[in-house]
Amino acid sequence: MTRILPLLALLGPFAASGALAQEPAAAKPTETFQAPVKNAKGDTIGTIAIRDGANSLVLRVAIQPGGLPPGWHGMHFHAVGDCSDPKFLNSKAHVNHDQSKHGLLNPDGPDEGDLPNLYVVPDGSANAEVTSETPLTGEGGLKDGDGSALIIHANEDDHTTQPIGGAGDRVACAVIK
Repeated sequence: MTRILPLLALLGPFAASGALAQEPAAAKPTETFQAPVKNAKGDTIGTIAIRDGANSLVLRVAIQPGGLPPGWHGMHFHAVGDCSDPKFLNSKAHVNHDQSKHGLLNPDGPDEGDLPNLYVVPDGSANAEVTSETPLTGEGGLKDGDGSALIIHANEDDHTTQPIGGAGDRVACAVIK
């Protein structure tokens, strides 16, 4: 016992300071992002909120009453964060770094811009929360040098047909930068 006491006396300050204790690494704080959703006239019709996690992001879309026509609408991440033209063509094509085929149900897909459809209720509003493996930040992230855009289309996406699943015109846009 007399030999153990000197050893404990030497280790005591380290044990008390936590130097010998192993604590888990601090988790990276969740990155969040919010932006308005605008229609072709430039009016704000809703919002998006994105929370970035370690393995996926969570996208929340909220459209105000009267914001969109009722029914299903295709929704995609596009490669450039630019909603400045009324047809939203400046947002370019889908985010697609690995050149996959379009469509959540396509055996050669999906591309990184593919998302589930958005359902708009009879009063023209919508609320949805979806996930995507496309990151918000970092390599291949939506907030790259030229940003990205969330595009909502006039029609539903069939999740297989090239290039956009028959989703039709772009009717709403949110810049992600």
